Amino acid sequence: MHPELAADLHQLPALLEETRQHAVTFLDGLDERPVIPQADPLAPTALGENGGGLRAALAEFAERWQPRLSAGAGPRYFGFVTGGATPAALAGDWLTAAADQNSNSSLDPAGQQLERETIGWLRDLFGLSAAHSGTFVSGATMSNTVGLAIAREWLGERLGVDVAEDGVGALGRVRVLSGSAHSSVAKALSVLGLGRAALTAVPALPGREAVDVAALERSLAEADGPCVVVANAGTVNTVDFDDLRALADLRDRYGFWLHVDAAFGAFAALTPAHAELVAGLDLADSVCVDLHKWLNVPYDSAVQFTRRPDLQARVFRNAAAYLGPLGEHPDLVHLTPENSHRLRALAAWFTLRAYGRAGHQEIVERCVAGARALGEAVTGIEGLRLLAPVRLNVACFTLATDPTAERLAALAAELAGEAFVTPTRYAGVPALRAAFSNWRTTEADVRRTVAALAQAVEKLGA
Repeated sequence: MHPELAADLHQLPALLEETRQHAVTFLDGLDERPVIPQADPLAPTALGENGGGLRAALAEFAERWQPRLSAGAGPRYFGFVTGGATPAALAGDWLTAAADQNSNSSLDPAGQQLERETIGWLRDLFGLSAAHSGTFVSGATMSNTVGLAIAREWLGERLGVDVAEDGVGALGRVRVLSGSAHSSVAKALSVLGLGRAALTAVPALPGREAVDVAALERSLAEADGPCVVVANAGTVNTVDFDDLRALADLRDRYGFWLHVDAAFGAFAALTPAHAELVAGLDLADSVCVDLHKWLNVPYDSAVQFTRRPDLQARVFRNAAAYLGPLGEHPDLVHLTPENSHRLRALAAWFTLRAYGRAGHQEIVERCVAGARALGEAVTGIEGLRLLAPVRLNVACFTLATDPTAERLAALAAELAGEAFVTPTRYAGVPALRAAFSNWRTTEADVRRTVAALAQAVEKLGA
């Protein structure tokens, strides 16, 4: 064994304790560190012949890189839709690395069994029936890709061709209809060989991002053969929801595949005040939910649900003698693009087991309250304008006058030390959006963000 490896193995308990101290220092400083540190890029260094061991690596990381890391796990990181890691999820993730399981095979079954138990808990959490099977994937983009891959195979089934064997060319032209599809949908269609041009935008309701069901029906009536509909349960800009029950009724009449992108909107099911927004989710053929958003588990973690695991296995089956047969309940290796993945389910298992439905409901409700409070505050800040109602956990706003992308970028940069928001465009207007999904965020963080926002607007001269 290399002497530095041998030395680190001998000192492992002490070195892990030092690593723990680094982690605790970082987490303890989240509330006060700049949310997005402003620092010049570091020049890359060359890899030395000898490393110096873990202690030397820890010291260099603490000096060079840790000060430049964002407070992405903290309470005022409102960019994208980013959760943090609950204490239990963090513990689960540490143990995931320590155990280093590849949970894809029943030949080494414990990890796969734990994942299936966690999937059952999540299915119940989101109000899905046992008709839906699920698998863990890396994020919403991969979840949408897997769901649309199953849809692609379903199209082949309807047309009497085997896409998994013969290729996507056997399908001919494919239509994918959606009102306000997330960018990952077009990316998935490109990856799957269906092409970005397969995505057809259907008009939304006036002043909304939710699809106009009547317009969708007109598009379906014009369709030449089976197609796919991508519904939204929580759009990125305004967290708008398609009428899932109405779309399911259309599916029963027109015979399309209904995929629901519920990356973070699925969590509306946890709170009685908003559960109606996802009524009908169980009727979907496939569902995307991103867990490193509102479940507050570490990156990367998402889940994909479907009613057709048989088609899923047809797409992703991996033929190798050492993996074993598909069987009635295929191993996870046959259900996603990955032949191997870390035991992502463990962090989710820990946080669900530790806090239950009630604990995660409280996180959702507190985030919704925070977004609404920020939205109300924006209406009172001279120079800002709220662009849409705060329907759940995102406040979308812009400058009241001259809302150019450049001025909004300057506003976000001025705010970045205290809070991080991301740029967007809504109804053709450049805007900023603040997404609340972190378990640490409190009323005090909202007040602090409002004060910093008002100061930034004043400094910008808006």
